[in-house]
Amino acid sequence: MKKIIYLSFTLFLAAGYAVNGLTLDFSNIDLGKIINTGKKAAQVLITVPVEKEVEIGRGMSASLLGAAPLVDNDETQRYVNRVGQWLASQTEREELTWHFGVLDVDTVNAFAAPGGYIFVTKGLMRLCSTESELAGVLAHEIGHVLRRHHLEALRKQAASELATDLASDVISEHGFNAKPFIKSGMELFARGLDRADELEADRIGVVIATRAGYEPYGLPRVLLTLNDMNPADSNLEWLTSTHPPSSERLSILEQLMEGKFESYNKQPQVAERYVMITKFLF
Repeated sequence: MKKIIYLSFTLFLAAGYAVNGLTLDFSNIDLGKIINTGKKAAQVLITVPVEKEVEIGRGMSASLLGAAPLVDNDETQRYVNRVGQWLASQTEREELTWHFGVLDVDTVNAFAAPGGYIFVTKGLMRLCSTESELAGVLAHEIGHVLRRHHLEALRKQAASELATDLASDVISEHGFNAKPFIKSGMELFARGLDRADELEADRIGVVIATRAGYEPYGLPRVLLTLNDMNPADSNLEWLTSTHPPSSERLSILEQLMEGKFESYNKQPQVAERYVMITKFLF
């Protein structure tokens, strides 16, 4: 199907297109150059150095914060950063400087951006009742960064991208240009990652949270809470449109975890501290 689309588009460009009596001549456009540039952009993302990964993530985060500011409470921001930094320290990506923040919106969601940028919404923190649940959510987002899920999604898009706004200026004489990827990365926030990426991040999140000393079932409990909520709740709309159903995620985790995490059941949930620090959010 993709080859047919490419062929049709090629013929369209070669012939020009008439609309309302006006002929638009595309015959001088070098389609091959556009496609090749997209392929080069995809190749660059395979080997993108850490500083460029961070640049993409920083740009995506800045755009996100332009739409949803941080909660204006230093204690809460410090708290989420402490939990997040401890979780990140259990992972293999020691070269990253991790950043965590709470967005001042009632929508229930969490976000990751390349390079170690993680955000949870105020609405999601209200949903959690223990620190281990928050840890499970943060660890899930950390999993996306560890596996470079956003960069891989951008690479796939660049490989098939024919739009000139992405293909024209990714690789210039001045080197790598992150701006087109930042724009496409923001579209990922709205569209969501692949189902397989979300399920992999669930598995990674459970392991990281357990390794960090929390009891293993924080993330599954959050998924159970989500599954029990009214699906018509407007604050869930974004989450449900960008993630697999909570019931499916919960079922898969239960199967994977069965018989493997019982010895960690007595690790703490840390409910009292979580309630004390986050009470102002309610």
